[in-house]
Amino acid sequence: MSVPPASSTVLTFEDARRVVEQQAALLRPGATESVDLLAATGRVLAEPVAADRDLPPFPRTTRDGYALRSADLSHLPASLEVIGEIKAGEKLERMPHHIASGQAASIMTGAPVPPGADAVVMVEYTLQHGKQVEISRSVAQGENIVPRGAEARQGAVLLARGVRLNEADIALAASVGKSRLQVYRRLRVAVLTTGDEIVDVDATPGPTQIRNSNSYSLRAQIQRAGGEAVLLPVAPDEFEGLRRLIEAGLKADLLLMTGGVSMGRYDLVEQVLSELHAEFFFTGARIQPGRPVVFGKCGAGSPAGEPRATYFFGLPGNPVSTMVTFELFARPVLAALEGESPRSLMFLHAPLKKEIRIKTGLKRFLPALLSGEFERSEVELVAWQGSGDIAATARANCYIVIPEDRDRIAAGEWVAVMMR
Repeated sequence: MSVPPASSTVLTFEDARRVVEQQAALLRPGATESVDLLAATGRVLAEPVAADRDLPPFPRTTRDGYALRSADLSHLPASLEVIGEIKAGEKLERMPHHIASGQAASIMTGAPVPPGADAVVMVEYTLQHGKQVEISRSVAQGENIVPRGAEARQGAVLLARGVRLNEADIALAASVGKSRLQVYRRLRVAVLTTGDEIVDVDATPGPTQIRNSNSYSLRAQIQRAGGEAVLLPVAPDEFEGLRRLIEAGLKADLLLMTGGVSMGRYDLVEQVLSELHAEFFFTGARIQPGRPVVFGKCGAGSPAGEPRATYFFGLPGNPVSTMVTFELFARPVLAALEGESPRSLMFLHAPLKKEIRIKTGLKRFLPALLSGEFERSEVELVAWQGSGDIAATARANCYIVIPEDRDRIAAGEWVAVMMR
């Protein structure tokens, strides 16, 4: 006989998020693999990347102009002898050996500053006549020069283990000669959608049926988060069939289920998990959308037959609830299993375009549109019909975050925003 969880635990959003982060901190990533640098974007680094030499490896100019001694510009205008030209990548033997008092060298951005020079004056403040350059503006010692090793010393760690690699990280790895990187393997995330009313995307739904969108939105979110989605068949509202599919999903690194976690007669997910001796960390969060979200772990499902704890989330079946609760709760666990260093959840802020009136009692993450130009931005709610309204969410590009104790927010007030 199926039994419900021993107790129901509904937490505030903040407490639920802390529980997720505490569990994520206990997780350790699995195997690693070596990948080509060009294939490493979005992967999590499994080894530190260090500087193979000082960065920059020579004093580097940041401007086109003239390398000189700053003391020679104590009286303006100043006229100096031009003894050479230095381009980026210039060979040392072709550079001026030393800049003496009264001398200067024409220099291009990124080129090495010759010995004796302690500053670079920008070309905009100069006028060259043959071998003489007239300078109309002084410079401070060190101006427009990046000293050798100012960015990093040889051996310094530039990228720490646990970094999810973006374009800047890839460029940094390339700059120190790392053509291959050791990264953690991608996480396998099983996705199980439940409900007799759900049919496949290419099926013709009956009058009371809907197509399966949740599996596809979750797959997109999982891929964006760096994991690999394993889509299971749609589970029926029938205990034994649901149990078989949940057991199959527990063989993955993480199991995400949608639907079947509310209080209805046929919402069987928690009953099945209880029979599988699951541990529930919470069975709800005081948020909208997504209040019935469930988080726990289950000791079944090891391919080798030994006990192995697999974390799971029961995400509400309404499509917007599914998307929001993945971002708020499932993503940190996925990231931790992939080896990513913990990151706090942070929101942006923007002024509200139109007044909001709403009931108190739940922290709300409502579809919204952030718009504007350059530094000027504003955000407003998208008209929607509740957490089943995918069309409204597709028109949105963010969520406005409304505290549970606010029933009115005036136009122009700054509000928290979570980007999609």
